[in-house]
Amino acid sequence: MSEFDDTPYEADAATEEDVTAEDDSYGTGIPSVTVEETFDLDGDGAADSTITADGVTYVDSDGDGQADGIANDYDGDGISDEVLVDLDGDGSFETAVYDTDGDGQVDTYESDTDGDGLTDQVSYDSDGDGYVNQVSTDTNGDGLADVVATDYDSDGLVDELQVDSDADGLVDATLIDSDGDGFLDTSYTEAAPQGDSFQSQTGQVI
Repeated sequence: MSEFDDTPYEADAATEEDVTAEDDSYGTGIPSVTVEETFDLDGDGAADSTITADGVTYVDSDGDGQADGIANDYDGDGISDEVLVDLDGDGSFETAVYDTDGDGQVDTYESDTDGDGLTDQVSYDSDGDGYVNQVSTDTNGDGLADVVATDYDSDGLVDELQVDSDADGLVDATLIDSDGDGFLDTSYTEAAPQGDSFQSQTGQVI
């Protein structure tokens, strides 16, 4: 994707591993275990068609015979380490999905939201609950995150929004939801380090 490492991602893109016990063919008394991955990239509840060869799985989510995702198993453990996703059918992978901690659950989504071939948004599930709770966005294309939205309580709404408006790598403004009502209501800036009250008109969805 790109060298952008600091940061809607395909929220529906998901993998799950089905573990099945097979007969013990070595007389150890311990059944062998195989891992069978299934994919549901479009989130319709049905397993997508797959073809696997040499550690690479091609995923066809819409049944048109074209790969909508490519999953790579780099360490040969039967579980994909990276999934590249093209759900808009333009022939380019706009999202890369990773399990960075090896627990079998996707926790990082790298997305190219403007189609220029470079990652400009990274979404994280930092607490392993299956839901994204931080989204970092590069809005000016300099390869650095300048807007970071965080959901601390996993309710799906932004609790804190940090903005670097002048691209110097430092946060210029922090907006928070101080009362947990789903609306950002306090801003901290260089001009108002103690915080200024305001009221956003709409709730911010992570």
